[in-house]
Amino acid sequence: MVAPMQRRADQGWVEVIAGPMFSGKSEELIRRVTRYHLARVPTQTFKPALDVRYAVSEVVSHSRHSTSATPVGSSEELLKSVDDRTVVIGVDEGQFFDDGLVEVAAILAGAGKNIIVAGLDLDYLGRPFEPIPSLMLRAEYVTKALAVCHRCGGPGLFTQRVVQSDELVVLGAAGAYEARCRRCFDPHEAEQQQLDVEVATPA
Repeated sequence: MVAPMQRRADQGWVEVIAGPMFSGKSEELIRRVTRYHLARVPTQTFKPALDVRYAVSEVVSHSRHSTSATPVGSSEELLKSVDDRTVVIGVDEGQFFDDGLVEVAAILAGAGKNIIVAGLDLDYLGRPFEPIPSLMLRAEYVTKALAVCHRCGGPGLFTQRVVQSDELVVLGAAGAYEARCRRCFDPHEAEQQQLDVEVATPA
């Protein structure tokens, strides 16, 4: 159980930017945090320590926009790393945090801070990817971002894994995942491709 923070006079709130990969979630997070930073509002941005795809201490979008960020290993570590003077807190790749992120966001908002979390709301099988769905239910503001389907150009709601793996978390970007619409999404596509390769390979 994490300790509550000192309450501020200001009203805090929680924002969630959710959607599949390639929908611009990180870019929108960077845009919002930068907007506050330019207005001289004290900000901090955090990312999961396991995400080192583009940089260790930056949030970097697929279009290479970036902002400095502190890598943390858990929601509790995130809470302990927030400065008292900070007003706006950005959190990227929220799906990689533990379920305690929901409580931490509530504590921060109750302390008068504005927390903006970006993350996947569905995993590669199309299932709810916690803690983002639970966080969406307890947020004042929710932005549902859509990508463009890599197959047909339709509204990309799902993240399609195109490499074979049974692991829930496989870090990657182009080449490992695609955005897919409802019609083109097939959670078992990578398994079928692997099977086809095995069948086609001579013994």
